[in-house]
Amino acid sequence: MSQHDASIKAISYALVANFSIALAKSWGAWFTGSGSMLAEAIHSYADTGNQVLLYLGVVQARRPADAEHPLGYGKLSYFWSFIVALMLFSLGGLFAIYEGIHKLTEPTPLSQPWVGLVILAFGVIVEGASFLGCLRQIKRLRGEKSLREWLRTTRNAELVVVLGEDLAAMIGLFLAFIFLGISAITENPMFDAIGSICIGVVLIIVSLFIAVRIKALIVGRSARPDLQAIIDGIIRDDPQVAQVFNVITFQIGPSIMLAAKIRLQAQLSVSEAAEHINALEVRLKAAVPEISWCFMEPDTTDC
Repeated sequence: MSQHDASIKAISYALVANFSIALAKSWGAWFTGSGSMLAEAIHSYADTGNQVLLYLGVVQARRPADAEHPLGYGKLSYFWSFIVALMLFSLGGLFAIYEGIHKLTEPTPLSQPWVGLVILAFGVIVEGASFLGCLRQIKRLRGEKSLREWLRTTRNAELVVVLGEDLAAMIGLFLAFIFLGISAITENPMFDAIGSICIGVVLIIVSLFIAVRIKALIVGRSARPDLQAIIDGIIRDDPQVAQVFNVITFQIGPSIMLAAKIRLQAQLSVSEAAEHINALEVRLKAAVPEISWCFMEPDTTDC
């Protein structure tokens, strides 16, 4: 499965889950007057919008290169992913904290809190399905790597964002359920307000994690270490390559740009060297299909 297909599937799962949960939470927040429920509803609406932005990024990143963008539009996926992190921070985290503080200063009694608990339980089931769907797509891409190792090395911005959102949503739902339940038992709305603040803190932490991961991609990262190893091996094992001065990879959305400076065997003529470099580029692109641009510079010194 390609990274593009995995991203589209994970985004689709999250979009359906978040929108259905947002509708249920909105009604529950209105019916019960729960601050935690309202914070969760806003969070789910923000996540729904985020999935639309992520899908937009995936589609736009695949636009072909043109005269003004010779390396294509791959980095648009990073841009929209960063916007999603900002929305998660502001519309999700900050609003939840604001709503919690507001409920602490102006507490209002809860109405039929059991309704909110039922809706939150429904949200846990639906969001859990989305979370497992995202993990399943990641599993297909990471292979034998651990999830932690995949998070450290992946260049797939969309799946990182969807995973972070789903995780934050699951934690938020559990917190809302716990604090709303305590409020119902004690008949003290203060606990519901505290739950809203806790949800906001979780969302801010997750959004900061996502922002840090995406920032590295926006600044510019090399290809994944396993792909770099394949590329280095093909070039260094070529019998006509006498020396490798430098190999640089650059991740641009789903595509990779490769530039290498090498010294070829001295007995090769100019035409033979050109033909061999062309053949080497074909082998590299066959082994690593993500390579969209390949620049080979034959030289005698590294200067």
